[in-house]
Amino acid sequence: MSRVGKAPISIPEGVDVKVDNHRVTVKGKLGELSQEISSDLNLKIEDGVATLERSSEAKQTRANHGLYRALLANMMEGVSKGFEKKLELVGVGYRASHQGQRLDLSLGYSHNIVFELPNEVKVETLSEKGKNPLVTLSSHDKQLLGLVASKIRSFRKPEPYKGKGVRFQGEYIRRKAGKTAGK
Repeated sequence: MSRVGKAPISIPEGVDVKVDNHRVTVKGKLGELSQEISSDLNLKIEDGVATLERSSEAKQTRANHGLYRALLANMMEGVSKGFEKKLELVGVGYRASHQGQRLDLSLGYSHNIVFELPNEVKVETLSEKGKNPLVTLSSHDKQLLGLVASKIRSFRKPEPYKGKGVRFQGEYIRRKAGKTAGK
């Protein structure tokens, strides 16, 4: 049995879970999310705890068991607490600012990059003297948040020689030595 799949999901207070024909809808104080689950899985909700049970022992069903359990747990945590990702802009002259849902990034190119964020993702930018600019993204949807953060990071990935670029806060970049002097 899948160790992840058989773990019960505790439903936080204020979170409403509805199951309708293999579509699970989770509603909380931060928003609403829905997910289609495999027809081989059954979701049972009893006493504030949700459990996923599978109908067969097929390989794909066993794989889906852990996957959908993790997705449902992330949905329940997202609508109750939310998720947050922080991106650091490392490099001379790298700047970030936002106006509403538009993120304006200056990453050393000849032009600024203006990125339109989805409505579910909230953005904050922080620029302090002597520190790298920080972009904080928050949302109730973990999948969408990760997608947006990786898209912003892809505009200028950290390079291995000087470490310049957009990186997640706390991310370790493997550094290379570079060329040594000739004489």
